Amino acid sequence: MRFARFVFRIAGIYGVLALLPQYFMEQRIGRDFPPPITHPEHFYGFLGIALAWQAAFLLISRDPVRFRPFMIPAILEKATFAIAVLALYSRHRVSAAVLGFGILDLILGALFLVAWLRLR
Repeated sequence: MRFARFVFRIAGIYGVLALLPQYFMEQRIGRDFPPPITHPEHFYGFLGIALAWQAAFLLISRDPVRFRPFMIPAILEKATFAIAVLALYSRHRVSAAVLGFGILDLILGALFLVAWLRLR
């Protein structure tokens, strides 16, 4: 149980720290990674959903046994982003920096799976 608490707490804290500043970086992201964001509702919608998941990770970390069923969608949340980034990178559609975040999500998803399995 300690492992699950640790993994989900670290994932939640990391996610909040990585995502929250992006609310104030729309213009910079458009400059640094052209083209500019043309559908801000998708950008801010992604951030909102991703931040909601960070709250879920922090909630799971409080009582992993009780919230074990929520670990399955948490694993899927990490896997969908990681798989999408790997596919996009293989087609030269995202940068190596984005690939790094995708790989980190892949690792976190694997750790979530280990936590889920260890709580049986």
